[in-house]
Amino acid sequence: MTMRAIQMAKTGGIEVLALAQVSAPTIQSNQVLVENHYAGVNFIDTYHRTGLYKVPLPFVPGREGSGIVKQVGNQVTRFKPGDRVCYGAGATYCELTAVNEEAVLKLPDHVSLEEGAAISLQGLTAISLAMYSHQVKKGETVLVHAAAGGTGLLLVQLCKHLGAKVIGTTSTQQKAQKAYEAGADEIIIYTEKDIKTEVMRITGGKGVQCVFDGVGKTTFDTSLQCLSRMGSMLSFGNASGKVDDIDIMKLVPNAIRLMRPSLFQFLNSREDYDRMMPQLQELLDKKVFKFHIHKAYALEDAGQAHADLESKGTLGKLVIKIK
Repeated sequence: MTMRAIQMAKTGGIEVLALAQVSAPTIQSNQVLVENHYAGVNFIDTYHRTGLYKVPLPFVPGREGSGIVKQVGNQVTRFKPGDRVCYGAGATYCELTAVNEEAVLKLPDHVSLEEGAAISLQGLTAISLAMYSHQVKKGETVLVHAAAGGTGLLLVQLCKHLGAKVIGTTSTQQKAQKAYEAGADEIIIYTEKDIKTEVMRITGGKGVQCVFDGVGKTTFDTSLQCLSRMGSMLSFGNASGKVDDIDIMKLVPNAIRLMRPSLFQFLNSREDYDRMMPQLQELLDKKVFKFHIHKAYALEDAGQAHADLESKGTLGKLVIKIK
């Protein structure tokens, strides 16, 4: 049995993302087979495409999706055929994906399948950052770069839910409005104002307790300068490029805690999933997360989705419509 998929035979530009017929997966006893309706588009997909993160070739991109359970293994107890689900797993730019049971989440009735493709990777990323890498506390002030992006919007909402004051950065007034709607208290439009100057003005010269920086190369030094004494610098992405080699002495003046978290280091075992997935389920059930879908692309237009994401001109989440 074959299925439609986006497959890359080599790394490179968006032209390597080719529509192909590939073998459909078969499930193991602990897996569910999901008929994909949507796949989420994330920066990690572009890192796989360009070769920044090494993958075996040929390769079907995608790390999250949503759809309907088509089949379950004989050891699966939490799901049945027909369930509406989202999940975090590899190979999602395709019609069918086999997923370990622990990586699957039932969608509440108020969440559409389209929105479901925005949940798993970025929702768990937000949890890993704001509840594990740095435990955001009531009364703290935090800085979220790219606050109108997919992960940024979820971080804003989660940090507000946890009781923090949230400062966000965006490049335009339109993006600033979207971040305000998500709950941000202050927005710095970095094309118009200096980030460090504004952070110090807002915090009375104290700086923030944590910086969530998924931008990377172009914001790293500024982020360090925005931190309070013993603040946490979480550099979790490379949207502008990989951060240059670090002079550790830059951490000394404020005794900064530096971490380069990666979601999948928090999800090494079934026990890890069993701890974090219920937290994500609770946030969904309480409607803490609201999702903004920038655009849904046809499967054959996956390359354009990558180009748009890399242009940094998008608001919220990009998804690929498969069914």
